[in-house]
Amino acid sequence: MQYILLIYGSESEAKKASKDDMLKMHQEYTVFTNELKAAGKMTGGAPLESVTTATTVRVKEGRTLRTDGPFAETREQLGGFYAIEAKDLDEAVAIAAKIPGAKTGSIEVRPVMKLPGM
Repeated sequence: MQYILLIYGSESEAKKASKDDMLKMHQEYTVFTNELKAAGKMTGGAPLESVTTATTVRVKEGRTLRTDGPFAETREQLGGFYAIEAKDLDEAVAIAAKIPGAKTGSIEVRPVMKLPGM
C-alpha cells in the first residue's frame, strides 16, 4: 500500500538553528533517505521551498482566485514529504517515526487513494 508522509515543522524555529545543527539534520535526512531507497520503500519525495513561496488556488463561481501564501495560518508548516510503499499503517508509522523532522515537528501519515485506471 502507498502512503505519503507529510513533514511539518516550524520554519521560524528552523531559521534560528545554527549552521552546524542544520548540517547535522541534513546528514540525518541523507542517511534516512538512503535507507528507505535501499529497502525499496521509497517511491518519491522532496523538500519544499519556504511557505512564503506558496500560492493558494480556489475556484469560485467559475473564477480562479489566486492568493499568495499558504492555505491556513499554523504553527507548523509543510516542509517536505516522502511517498513510500508499506505493507500496512503500522509499517508506515514505524517508517515515519524515523524521519529526522519527527524530533522537532510532526509527520502526518496518509494512505494514497487508489483510483480506477490510475
